[in-house]
Amino acid sequence: MPENDRKPHAIIVMGVSGSGKSSIGEKLAEALSLRFVEGDALHPRSNVEKMSKGIPLTDEDRMPWLDVIGQTIRFALSEGEGVIVSCSALKRIYRERLRSAAGGNLFFVYLEGSKELLMDRMGHRTGHFMPASLLESQLATLEVPTGEPGVVTVDIDGTIDAIADAARMKLAPLGIS
Repeated sequence: MPENDRKPHAIIVMGVSGSGKSSIGEKLAEALSLRFVEGDALHPRSNVEKMSKGIPLTDEDRMPWLDVIGQTIRFALSEGEGVIVSCSALKRIYRERLRSAAGGNLFFVYLEGSKELLMDRMGHRTGHFMPASLLESQLATLEVPTGEPGVVTVDIDGTIDAIADAARMKLAPLGIS
């Protein structure tokens, strides 16, 4: 039995805005019987206000938010619970900070899609504080996690069910099912 089957694990569903982190995270959590945490809900008000005004976040803005996400993951794992969190995790230093803070079994599902598809999705969603104008800054900030340990990449050109199923299939060899 793989070691990951014996202890709880955490999964961060990551990618730029419009990639479907929340929808895929919720669907994946349901399929894997794990709790889902909406990472955007953990942002401090100051970050939400900046993004609402179309102002990109800086590393300094993101670090306290990443620490809260890391603490959330560490607590769940320490309680013997697996968890899925949505988080952009755009830079490798952010992912390393999350790995360190989690202190346990942490995996990433990177949702990858074309700029055109992302813009289309952002143009059709309602009630989200992140304007489509910030997609450019997120794409510029993104350091694709190819080759990093514990990362699977899933193409987002499909239905929520198909994308979540693809993520599950790619996570299975890592001992997550």
